[in-house]
Amino acid sequence: MEPVTHFLTGACIGRTGLNRKTAYATLACVLAAEAADLDIFWGFVGPVEELKHHRGITHTFWAVPVVAGVITGAVWLFDRWRYARRRDTAAAVVPSAATEDQGGMAQPPPIVIPSLVAARQPAHWGWLYLSTFIASLTHILLDWTNNYGVRPFFPLNDHWYSGSFMFIAEPTLWLLFFLAFFMPWVFGLADREIGARRKRFRGRGWAIFALGGMVLLGCWRWTEHGRALALFQNADVASEPVLRMAAEPYPVNPFRWHTMLETADFFQTAEINTRTSSIDSDPNRDVLYKPADTPAVEAAKRTLLGRVYLDWGTWAVVRDVGQEPVAGLDPPNLPPGRTWTTVEFSDLRFHYSFLASRNSAGRAPLGGWVYIVDSREEAGEVMSGRAQK
Repeated sequence: MEPVTHFLTGACIGRTGLNRKTAYATLACVLAAEAADLDIFWGFVGPVEELKHHRGITHTFWAVPVVAGVITGAVWLFDRWRYARRRDTAAAVVPSAATEDQGGMAQPPPIVIPSLVAARQPAHWGWLYLSTFIASLTHILLDWTNNYGVRPFFPLNDHWYSGSFMFIAEPTLWLLFFLAFFMPWVFGLADREIGARRKRFRGRGWAIFALGGMVLLGCWRWTEHGRALALFQNADVASEPVLRMAAEPYPVNPFRWHTMLETADFFQTAEINTRTSSIDSDPNRDVLYKPADTPAVEAAKRTLLGRVYLDWGTWAVVRDVGQEPVAGLDPPNLPPGRTWTTVEFSDLRFHYSFLASRNSAGRAPLGGWVYIVDSREEAGEVMSGRAQK
């Protein structure tokens, strides 16, 4: 899922009651829920390296206890720094030794104000570790729900697993989180208006409501995902035996699905509405015959981009599109007698109708391109308008 969902999920986990067990629970849960996406910094090395390492080792079950430990340790250091600062502030405000008055008589030491030093919720590190462990685990679970997938057992098993029932950005979840954080604030304003005693831990019920709503939404979408596959299978829209099929989610509408199948000779896509049991698939429009494996295509598959993309792209289509320049990298400047071609990598999972299969620039969404010279040499790799150096 996108970062906002992970962030707010972590905040809700902290507010379900864990913040009553230990200080810093909400802070630690937010950090742990986001930590796995630190692998995006591979993007500084290049877009292909980012694809290679994204949702890699940081998105595995082995990383969960490590992430929980690192976040707990970071919060412990923050706590030590904060306590030392409060202690220094108390020492500066209230002297700690007796003083003498002008007559030489000793005065009693002043009373130290306890609130300056110790009036704070204690941190229980066992509870804090458990909180960060749970929040870190939800990151893997949420990423599994969409069609990009995760590799939770990497590097022992580099297979990609994906639930494919939740869109990567789901506004319905944002609405649940908005209610979870907005409503306690509204009720807090009302309490202050009537002079009611302020509650120290507010919003527990709404946080549980949001997380429960997330689970129910996921179960609902899981059910509709199964119905979409059953409808597609029973419709028998392909003219050849089907090797495999899949259904991919749309945002907001749990009844709408982007589906595709593969035969020995072609791919075919369809748009399915599980509420009306309707299937929209036109063989003249939605059938993509498998491109030929030309020498240029084979050479492109052996490049870094080709290896990484085919490892990730479970519905990858690779085709030679001819001398077609792509944004982000100039085509090869060759002497007479040499030729170049562009090989495109795309994935049918992301050929949604609202993207018109290709974006406004005429490029496949989440696609990659390789320049191949003389059908054998790589001369540049591009993803998302950025060249891999």
